[in-house]
Amino acid sequence: MADVEASVRDLINRDRDCTERARAQMDLRRKINLLIGEWKTASGGEVLPDIRDRVRLRPLKNEIGPAGVAARR
Repeated sequence: MADVEASVRDLINRDRDCTERARAQMDLRRKINLLIGEWKTASGGEVLPDIRDRVRLRPLKNEIGPAGVAARR
């Protein structure tokens, strides 16, 4: 979905017709909303993760200590 959003933005920035891509983006959003609705109907009570949760779960690149750097050389 991020690719479709980026292409819509790119078309808009270049002053091009983005109707087809924008409709595809709306269809994807509609499908996601339907899936979320089905999940909630099936007793899905957990909080769905958002982008902040995903970023927080990513390991930091600096977690490799000096020993890890020396071992690679």
